[in-house]
Amino acid sequence: MMTIQDVLSVYAAMADLTEQMVQAATRSDWDALVLLEQRCAAHAQALREQETLQPMRGADRERKIELIRQMLNADRQIRDLTMPWMAQLSKLINSTGTERRVVNAYGSV
Repeated sequence: MMTIQDVLSVYAAMADLTEQMVQAATRSDWDALVLLEQRCAAHAQALREQETLQPMRGADRERKIELIRQMLNADRQIRDLTMPWMAQLSKLINSTGTERRVVNAYGSV
């Protein structure tokens, strides 16, 4: 089991990673974004497996709340940056699918 300080360290690392993810998304560096997300997911898995069940109090609790807020804010920024790219990718995929159906139906020109 993790101590409270271990837990806070993992949350701090995750908050840092999500900030790096925002920067990667801002640069449209999708490969870096994926790698950072995988690292963040590994931390989340470690918390699921090892986080202590004792409730936090006082300053420790406030720190955990602040770190979670930072991560949620970063997540919102990442979604705002990636949604237009995802829409463009979806449009491209749908366009390619339509083109393929036309070629299948009418043959290549």
